[in-house]
Amino acid sequence: MRKRFPYIFILYAVLSSLTLCACGKQSVPEKEPFVLSDEKGTRDNTAVCLVPKAPGTKVLSNDVVTIDISNLAEGYVVAKYTGSCPKVKLQITGKDDVTYTYDMKVNGGAEEVFPLSAGDGAYKLGVYENIEGTQYSTAFMEEVNVTLRDEFLPFLYPNQYVAFTSANEAIKTGEELARPANEDLDVVSNVYNYIVTNVTYDHEEAETVQSGYLPDIDEVLSSGKGICLDYACLMASILRSQRIPTRVEIGYAGSAYHAWISTYIEDIGWVNGIIEFDGTDWSLMDPTFASNMSDDSLKNFIGDGSNYVLRYIY
Repeated sequence: MRKRFPYIFILYAVLSSLTLCACGKQSVPEKEPFVLSDEKGTRDNTAVCLVPKAPGTKVLSNDVVTIDISNLAEGYVVAKYTGSCPKVKLQITGKDDVTYTYDMKVNGGAEEVFPLSAGDGAYKLGVYENIEGTQYSTAFMEEVNVTLRDEFLPFLYPNQYVAFTSANEAIKTGEELARPANEDLDVVSNVYNYIVTNVTYDHEEAETVQSGYLPDIDEVLSSGKGICLDYACLMASILRSQRIPTRVEIGYAGSAYHAWISTYIEDIGWVNGIIEFDGTDWSLMDPTFASNMSDDSLKNFIGDGSNYVLRYIY
Protein backbone atom coordinates (compact mmCIF):
# COMPACT_ATOMS: atom_id res chain seq x y z
CA MET A 1 0.00 0.00 0.00
CA ARG A 2 1.50 3.33 -1.03
CA LYS A 3 1.44 6.34 1.21
CA ARG A 4 -0.73 9.28 0.26
CA PHE A 5 0.99 12.48 -0.68
CA PRO A 6 0.80 15.45 1.69
CA TYR A 7 -1.90 17.88 0.65
CA ILE A 8 -0.63 20.44 -1.81
CA PHE A 9 -3.03 23.12 -3.00
CA ILE A 10 -3.01 23.54 -6.74
CA LEU A 11 -4.92 25.59 -9.26
CA TYR A 12 -5.17 24.50 -12.88
CA ALA A 13 -7.34 24.82 -15.95
CA VAL A 14 -9.17 21.61 -16.73
CA LEU A 15 -10.13 20.32 -20.14
CA SER A 16 -13.62 19.40 -19.00
CA SER A 17 -14.40 23.04 -18.26
CA LEU A 18 -14.50 23.64 -21.99
CA THR A 19 -17.72 22.63 -23.66
CA LEU A 20 -17.70 21.09 -27.10
CA CYS A 21 -20.35 23.17 -28.80
CA ALA A 22 -18.40 24.64 -31.65
CA CYS A 23 -20.66 24.49 -34.59
CA GLY A 24 -23.04 27.33 -34.07
CA LYS A 25 -26.25 27.61 -36.02
CA GLN A 26 -25.61 26.87 -39.66
CA SER A 27 -28.13 26.51 -42.43
CA VAL A 28 -28.59 22.75 -42.63
CA PRO A 29 -28.29 21.42 -46.17
CA GLU A 30 -30.82 19.00 -47.56
CA LYS A 31 -29.54 15.47 -47.21
CA GLU A 32 -29.95 12.84 -49.83
CA PRO A 33 -30.71 9.37 -48.42
CA PHE A 34 -27.66 7.20 -47.95
CA VAL A 35 -28.01 4.03 -50.01
CA LEU A 36 -25.97 0.98 -48.98
CA SER A 37 -25.12 -1.72 -51.50
CA ASP A 38 -26.75 -5.13 -50.94
CA GLU A 39 -23.70 -7.00 -52.21
CA LYS A 40 -21.27 -8.55 -49.74
CA GLY A 41 -17.76 -7.20 -50.11
CA THR A 42 -14.55 -9.17 -49.86
CA ARG A 43 -13.51 -7.60 -46.55
CA ASP A 44 -14.44 -9.35 -43.27
CA ASN A 45 -17.00 -7.08 -41.59
CA THR A 46 -17.13 -8.94 -38.27
CA ALA A 47 -16.86 -6.48 -35.38
CA VAL A 48 -13.83 -6.96 -33.13
CA CYS A 49 -14.23 -5.03 -29.89
CA LEU A 50 -11.10 -5.12 -27.79
CA VAL A 51 -11.86 -5.44 -24.08
CA PRO A 52 -9.67 -3.56 -21.57
CA LYS A 53 -8.74 -5.59 -18.50
CA ALA A 54 -7.51 -4.88 -14.98
CA PRO A 55 -6.02 -8.20 -13.83
CA GLY A 56 -4.14 -6.68 -10.92
CA THR A 57 -0.76 -8.00 -12.05
CA LYS A 58 0.79 -4.55 -11.60
CA VAL A 59 -1.02 -1.98 -9.47
CA LEU A 60 -0.22 1.47 -8.11
CA SER A 61 -2.39 2.44 -5.16
CA ASN A 62 -2.95 4.21 -1.87
CA ASP A 63 -5.96 4.38 0.43
CA VAL A 64 -8.18 6.22 -2.09
CA VAL A 65 -6.76 5.51 -5.56
CA THR A 66 -6.02 2.33 -7.48
CA ILE A 67 -4.44 2.39 -10.94
CA ASP A 68 -3.97 -0.94 -12.69
CA ILE A 69 -0.94 -0.65 -14.99
CA SER A 70 -0.86 -4.31 -16.01
CA ASN A 71 -1.58 -3.44 -19.63
CA LEU A 72 0.59 -0.43 -20.33
CA ALA A 73 1.82 -2.20 -23.46
CA GLU A 74 -1.76 -2.26 -24.73
CA GLY A 75 -1.99 1.53 -24.44
CA TYR A 76 -4.21 2.13 -21.42
CA VAL A 77 -4.51 2.22 -17.64
CA VAL A 78 -7.55 1.33 -15.54
CA ALA A 79 -8.16 3.64 -12.58
CA LYS A 80 -10.69 3.99 -9.79
CA TYR A 81 -11.24 6.34 -6.89
CA THR A 82 -12.67 5.02 -3.62
CA GLY A 83 -12.39 8.08 -1.40
CA SER A 84 -15.14 10.40 -0.19
CA CYS A 85 -14.40 13.55 -2.22
CA PRO A 86 -17.33 14.35 -4.58
CA LYS A 87 -15.17 15.89 -7.30
CA VAL A 88 -11.95 14.23 -8.45
CA LYS A 89 -9.67 14.68 -11.47
CA LEU A 90 -7.14 12.34 -13.07
CA GLN A 91 -4.29 13.87 -15.05
CA ILE A 92 -2.06 12.00 -17.50
CA THR A 93 0.99 13.67 -19.01
CA GLY A 94 3.12 11.90 -21.63
CA LYS A 95 6.44 12.64 -23.27
CA ASP A 96 4.81 15.33 -25.43
CA ASP A 97 4.11 17.32 -22.23
CA VAL A 98 0.41 17.52 -23.08
CA THR A 99 -1.66 17.08 -19.92
CA TYR A 100 -4.99 15.27 -20.26
CA THR A 101 -7.50 15.97 -17.49
CA TYR A 102 -10.38 13.59 -16.82
CA ASP A 103 -13.28 13.58 -14.37
CA MET A 104 -13.20 10.38 -12.30
CA LYS A 105 -16.30 8.56 -11.11
CA VAL A 106 -16.90 8.91 -7.39
CA ASN A 107 -19.21 7.31 -4.81
CA GLY A 108 -18.58 3.70 -5.71
CA GLY A 109 -15.09 3.30 -7.02
CA ALA A 110 -16.01 2.29 -10.57
CA GLU A 111 -13.11 1.30 -12.82
CA GLU A 112 -12.53 3.50 -15.86
CA VAL A 113 -10.19 3.14 -18.84
CA PHE A 114 -7.85 5.96 -19.83
CA PRO A 115 -5.69 5.95 -22.99
CA LEU A 116 -1.96 6.56 -23.24
CA SER A 117 -2.22 8.80 -26.27
CA ALA A 118 1.39 9.96 -26.47
CA GLY A 119 2.82 6.57 -27.42
CA ASP A 120 6.03 5.19 -25.92
CA GLY A 121 7.80 6.98 -23.11
CA ALA A 122 7.37 8.23 -19.55
CA TYR A 123 3.96 9.24 -18.21
CA LYS A 124 2.98 11.08 -15.07
CA LEU A 125 -0.25 9.91 -13.43
CA GLY A 126 -1.87 12.24 -10.91
CA VAL A 127 -5.18 12.21 -9.04
CA TYR A 128 -6.51 15.38 -7.45
CA GLU A 129 -9.32 15.95 -4.96
CA ASN A 130 -11.34 19.15 -5.09
CA ILE A 131 -11.20 21.42 -2.05
CA GLU A 132 -13.33 24.28 -3.33
CA GLY A 133 -13.76 26.18 -6.57
CA THR A 134 -10.71 25.47 -8.71
CA GLN A 135 -8.49 24.44 -5.80
CA TYR A 136 -7.38 20.81 -5.71
CA SER A 137 -5.05 18.80 -3.53
CA THR A 138 -2.77 16.00 -4.68
CA ALA A 139 -4.15 12.61 -3.65
CA PHE A 140 -1.84 10.45 -5.75
CA MET A 141 1.17 10.85 -8.02
CA GLU A 142 3.30 8.28 -9.83
CA GLU A 143 5.36 7.88 -13.00
CA VAL A 144 5.37 4.91 -15.38
CA ASN A 145 7.35 4.00 -18.48
CA VAL A 146 5.42 2.72 -21.50
CA THR A 147 6.50 0.61 -24.46
CA LEU A 148 3.51 -0.16 -26.64
CA ARG A 149 3.12 -3.58 -28.21
CA ASP A 150 1.61 -1.80 -31.22
CA GLU A 151 1.52 1.96 -31.78
CA PHE A 152 -2.13 1.83 -32.88
CA LEU A 153 -3.54 0.11 -29.79
CA PRO A 154 -4.53 3.31 -27.94
CA PHE A 155 -6.78 4.07 -30.92
CA LEU A 156 -8.35 0.62 -31.17
CA TYR A 157 -9.37 0.05 -27.55
CA PRO A 158 -12.40 1.74 -25.98
CA ASN A 159 -11.75 4.31 -23.26
CA GLN A 160 -13.65 6.82 -21.14
CA TYR A 161 -14.41 9.03 -24.14
CA VAL A 162 -14.69 6.44 -26.91
CA ALA A 163 -16.83 3.92 -25.01
CA PHE A 164 -18.17 0.86 -26.82
CA THR A 165 -18.67 -2.90 -26.54
CA SER A 166 -19.93 -5.60 -28.87
CA ALA A 167 -23.39 -5.17 -27.29
CA ASN A 168 -23.83 -1.65 -28.65
CA GLU A 169 -26.40 -1.24 -31.41
CA ALA A 170 -24.03 1.25 -33.02
CA ILE A 171 -21.41 -1.48 -33.38
CA LYS A 172 -23.97 -3.81 -34.96
CA THR A 173 -24.92 -1.02 -37.36
CA GLY A 174 -21.22 -0.71 -38.14
CA GLU A 175 -21.12 -4.35 -39.18
CA GLU A 176 -23.97 -3.69 -41.63
CA LEU A 177 -22.24 -0.61 -43.00
CA ALA A 178 -18.99 -2.56 -43.45
CA ARG A 179 -20.68 -5.52 -45.15
CA PRO A 180 -20.34 -4.23 -48.77
CA ALA A 181 -16.74 -3.08 -48.23
CA ASN A 182 -13.77 -4.50 -50.09
CA GLU A 183 -11.19 -2.51 -48.11
CA ASP A 184 -10.89 -0.27 -45.05
CA LEU A 185 -11.37 2.87 -47.09
CA ASP A 186 -14.81 1.62 -48.15
CA VAL A 187 -15.76 1.10 -44.49
CA VAL A 188 -14.69 4.61 -43.56
CA SER A 189 -16.64 6.06 -46.45
CA ASN A 190 -19.82 4.10 -45.64
CA VAL A 191 -19.73 4.92 -41.94
CA TYR A 192 -18.95 8.55 -42.59
CA ASN A 193 -21.72 9.02 -45.13
CA TYR A 194 -24.23 7.18 -42.96
CA ILE A 195 -23.51 9.37 -39.93
CA VAL A 196 -23.54 12.69 -41.76
CA THR A 197 -26.82 11.67 -43.38
CA ASN A 198 -28.58 10.36 -40.28
CA VAL A 199 -27.33 12.57 -37.46
CA THR A 200 -28.01 16.29 -37.17
CA TYR A 201 -26.48 18.85 -34.86
CA ASP A 202 -28.26 19.30 -31.53
CA HIS A 203 -28.14 23.04 -30.82
CA GLU A 204 -30.13 22.69 -27.61
CA GLU A 205 -27.66 20.17 -26.21
CA ALA A 206 -24.74 22.36 -27.29
CA GLU A 207 -26.16 25.27 -25.32
CA THR A 208 -26.82 23.24 -22.17
CA VAL A 209 -24.06 20.58 -22.15
CA GLN A 210 -22.30 20.31 -18.80
CA SER A 211 -18.62 20.02 -18.00
CA GLY A 212 -17.49 16.39 -18.10
CA TYR A 213 -20.05 15.30 -20.70
CA LEU A 214 -19.38 11.87 -22.24
CA PRO A 215 -21.23 10.55 -25.31
CA ASP A 216 -23.57 7.55 -25.38
CA ILE A 217 -23.13 6.27 -28.93
CA ASP A 218 -26.37 4.27 -28.99
CA GLU A 219 -28.36 7.27 -27.83
CA VAL A 220 -26.77 9.44 -30.52
CA LEU A 221 -27.59 6.89 -33.20
CA SER A 222 -31.18 6.28 -32.04
CA SER A 223 -32.01 9.96 -31.48
CA GLY A 224 -30.33 11.04 -34.70
CA LYS A 225 -28.78 14.12 -33.10
CA GLY A 226 -25.73 15.16 -31.15
CA ILE A 227 -22.92 17.67 -30.69
CA CYS A 228 -19.49 17.47 -32.28
CA LEU A 229 -18.09 15.13 -29.61
CA ASP A 230 -21.05 12.77 -30.21
CA TYR A 231 -20.35 12.65 -33.94
CA ALA A 232 -16.64 12.02 -33.42
CA CYS A 233 -17.02 9.35 -30.74
CA LEU A 234 -19.76 7.52 -32.63
CA MET A 235 -17.69 7.28 -35.78
CA ALA A 236 -14.50 6.43 -33.89
CA SER A 237 -16.24 3.64 -31.96
CA ILE A 238 -17.60 2.01 -35.11
CA LEU A 239 -14.30 2.25 -36.99
CA ARG A 240 -12.28 0.89 -34.06
CA SER A 241 -14.63 -2.08 -33.88
CA GLN A 242 -13.85 -2.66 -37.55
CA ARG A 243 -10.11 -2.82 -36.74
CA ILE A 244 -9.42 0.64 -38.18
CA PRO A 245 -7.33 2.84 -35.84
CA THR A 246 -9.23 6.07 -35.27
CA ARG A 247 -8.40 9.10 -33.15
CA VAL A 248 -10.88 11.51 -31.65
CA GLU A 249 -9.16 14.87 -31.95
CA ILE A 250 -10.17 17.89 -29.90
CA GLY A 251 -9.03 21.45 -30.36
CA TYR A 252 -10.19 24.60 -32.09
CA ALA A 253 -12.03 25.04 -35.37
CA GLY A 254 -11.56 28.73 -35.91
CA SER A 255 -12.23 30.23 -32.47
CA ALA A 256 -14.61 27.47 -31.32
CA TYR A 257 -13.74 24.43 -29.21
CA HIS A 258 -14.49 21.41 -31.36
CA ALA A 259 -14.04 17.65 -31.94
CA TRP A 260 -13.33 15.76 -35.15
CA ILE A 261 -11.52 12.53 -36.11
CA SER A 262 -8.62 11.14 -38.08
CA THR A 263 -8.21 7.54 -39.10
CA TYR A 264 -5.38 5.30 -40.21
CA ILE A 265 -5.56 3.63 -43.62
CA GLU A 266 -2.87 1.13 -44.54
CA ASP A 267 -0.69 2.30 -47.44
CA ILE A 268 -2.01 5.85 -46.93
CA GLY A 269 -1.25 6.64 -43.29
CA TRP A 270 -3.16 8.88 -40.90
CA VAL A 271 -5.91 10.61 -42.84
CA ASN A 272 -6.88 13.95 -41.37
CA GLY A 273 -9.51 14.48 -43.94
CA ILE A 274 -12.23 12.64 -45.78
CA ILE A 275 -15.08 14.95 -46.61
CA GLU A 276 -14.42 13.68 -50.08
CA PHE A 277 -11.57 12.00 -51.92
CA ASP A 278 -11.10 12.72 -55.62
CA GLY A 279 -8.25 10.25 -56.09
CA THR A 280 -5.61 12.79 -55.11
CA ASP A 281 -6.77 15.17 -52.38
CA TRP A 282 -8.60 14.84 -49.05
CA SER A 283 -10.58 17.35 -47.04
CA LEU A 284 -10.58 17.37 -43.24
CA MET A 285 -12.53 14.54 -41.64
CA ASP A 286 -15.17 16.46 -39.72
CA PRO A 287 -18.52 14.65 -39.66
CA THR A 288 -20.20 17.43 -37.65
CA PHE A 289 -19.55 20.14 -40.20
CA ALA A 290 -20.23 17.81 -43.12
CA SER A 291 -23.65 17.05 -41.66
CA ASN A 292 -24.62 20.65 -41.01
CA MET A 293 -22.99 22.93 -43.57
CA SER A 294 -23.39 23.38 -47.27
CA ASP A 295 -20.67 21.74 -49.32
CA ASP A 296 -19.21 25.06 -50.50
CA SER A 297 -19.23 26.57 -47.01
CA LEU A 298 -17.55 23.50 -45.62
CA LYS A 299 -14.78 23.50 -48.20
CA ASN A 300 -14.19 27.22 -47.71
CA PHE A 301 -13.88 26.78 -43.97
CA ILE A 302 -11.64 23.74 -44.11
CA GLY A 303 -9.35 25.07 -46.80
CA ASP A 304 -5.82 23.86 -46.12
CA GLY A 305 -6.72 22.79 -42.58
CA SER A 306 -5.15 25.85 -40.94
CA ASN A 307 -8.48 26.70 -39.28
CA TYR A 308 -8.03 23.57 -37.11
CA VAL A 309 -5.70 23.63 -34.12
CA LEU A 310 -5.22 20.24 -32.43
CA ARG A 311 -4.95 20.14 -28.63
CA TYR A 312 -5.84 16.61 -27.50
CA ILE A 313 -6.08 13.09 -28.94
CA TYR A 314 -8.25 10.34 -27.47
